[in-house]
Amino acid sequence: MFDNILVPFDGSVGAERALRKAAELAKASDANLCVLTVFRHHSMLEASFSMVRPNDPGNMDDIMRSAARDVAETAKNLAKEAGVEKVRAFVKSGHASRTIVGFAKEHDIDLIVIGSRGLGSVEGYLLGSVSHKVTGLARCPVMVV
Repeated sequence: MFDNILVPFDGSVGAERALRKAAELAKASDANLCVLTVFRHHSMLEASFSMVRPNDPGNMDDIMRSAARDVAETAKNLAKEAGVEKVRAFVKSGHASRTIVGFAKEHDIDLIVIGSRGLGSVEGYLLGSVSHKVTGLARCPVMVV
């Protein structure tokens, strides 16, 4: 049925539901499951917040990348607990919907399973959710959970 399934994961309840469905499909199809966590490059405003942390002046991108790795690893472990043997976790920086679609194209993804609501910003409510954008841009089928 499917060889390569992608589930974008941001740690939200919706992403966990999508992960459970993707794990179920991956087990039934003996498919590879790719978990993708996307973080966004920080803005100058966010960089200014780092100035008020004199004891922890770490680079915001490094901090966000580290947090994204933790989220991706959590998803990978949840998939393994659900019985998926072939699961890999990836972390990418960029605009969420474009990064997800680009990843799917690069990795010959047969199906994207995505949560209907994630941890998106107010911008997502005004301009459209990530799941909505992915369904419009992806070349493969997209299941919105």
